[in-house]
Amino acid sequence: MKSILCLLTSTLVACASFETALAQEPKPIRAGIIGLDTSHAIAFTKALNKGPSKPEDKEKVAGIVVTAAYPQGSRDIVSSTERVPGYIEQVKSLGVEIVDSIESLLQRVDVVFLESNDGRVHFEQLGPVLAARKPVFIDKPIAGNLADTIRILDAVKKANVPCFCSSSLRYGKSTQAVRNGSIGQVKSAETFSPASLEPTHVDLYWYGVHGCEALFAVMGTGCVSVKRGLTADGKIEVIGTWPNGRTGIFRESNTTDRKGYGGHAVGENGASDVGSYDGYDVLLIEIVKMFRGNAVPVSADETIELYAFMEAADESKRRGGVEVTLKEVIEKARATIASTK
Repeated sequence: MKSILCLLTSTLVACASFETALAQEPKPIRAGIIGLDTSHAIAFTKALNKGPSKPEDKEKVAGIVVTAAYPQGSRDIVSSTERVPGYIEQVKSLGVEIVDSIESLLQRVDVVFLESNDGRVHFEQLGPVLAARKPVFIDKPIAGNLADTIRILDAVKKANVPCFCSSSLRYGKSTQAVRNGSIGQVKSAETFSPASLEPTHVDLYWYGVHGCEALFAVMGTGCVSVKRGLTADGKIEVIGTWPNGRTGIFRESNTTDRKGYGGHAVGENGASDVGSYDGYDVLLIEIVKMFRGNAVPVSADETIELYAFMEAADESKRRGGVEVTLKEVIEKARATIASTK
């Protein structure tokens, strides 16, 4: 009798442990990708379907699998369109079904990565996603110009669907430490990144957005005005002014003292390097948190200000390097939206 009771007790304990383990396992989520014309789509798919680069991050993205992709991204940027056939084969090898429309994609997935490299197509592609009320991450650049940036974020707000846009540079370890107060309020910061241009987009939207995003991550919102010029070695330099004499500067990287991605910030309580590129997984982890119901990590207001900073830099360039306020370019963009309704 005693042995039977022990057996029953052991069985009940084992069942309870199994049920607890099941309860702790994250709910499976099917992810879809729109746009196979950027390496980001491949990186996210590999991390979710095969595992992230760091084993300790596996639990942070567990339960989410990319199951379907709609390959159409840019229609006319050759550097994007020529990637699509190869990227289709890569994601197929990772178990992803290729579909022929966004509508077909939405029938198969719970959440969406809007990965089209061309920001100009995002507003059009986002519409069905918002209508289907699927949480969505929009990869950089969010749009090709500031008016479309605001259109997109207005539509997201109206739909009340979880959504954000960000570069992975925002989530570099040192950048996040400074954003979270490691050196107190930042008095000044300088960041740099490559800034290759695409004629169809505001200059810094295409690639300089990486360094600009890191700059905004540590400086925060409140930028008043921008002046654009050139560094001593002929690269893009954008100087932003924040209240109380705070200054944030973005510079295009070079091959000598500003290689790749980086920067430096000075705060009330010290200084720190910022702006490092720490891979794509640091961003993916934040996206997964949102897909699982956490708060949107980057506000629409901050995103609009970031893209207005870059738009104002273009306006400053057109005017020969004079100071341009963010208020001016935002009002101009909203007037453009109003005139086309």
